[in-house]
Amino acid sequence: MSLSTHVLDAATGRPAAGLPVRLEAADGTVLAEHRTDADGRIKDLPAPGAGTHRLVFDTGDISPFYPSVTIAFTVTDPAEHYHVPLLLSPYSFSTYRGS
Repeated sequence: MSLSTHVLDAATGRPAAGLPVRLEAADGTVLAEHRTDADGRIKDLPAPGAGTHRLVFDTGDISPFYPSVTIAFTVTDPAEHYHVPLLLSPYSFSTYRGS
């Protein structure tokens, strides 16, 4: 299993570089802390295994309304790659399961 994310600042159409992101277990245990690279990506998050997990994005520098965005997701097949992107603007956000 592998896990990655990508954050796009939809207001500017540019990657959200340097954004702090935390991977947590369902019980809130922090599994990893990273910052997005110049392309708004984190490619090397640890594989959390089967179950429900959270990515917590510290978004206050981009959004005056959302100081953080939490995306909970469930790993059902640990053999697959999971990509969890975030499209963020000052007053909205969207996510999907990427490839």
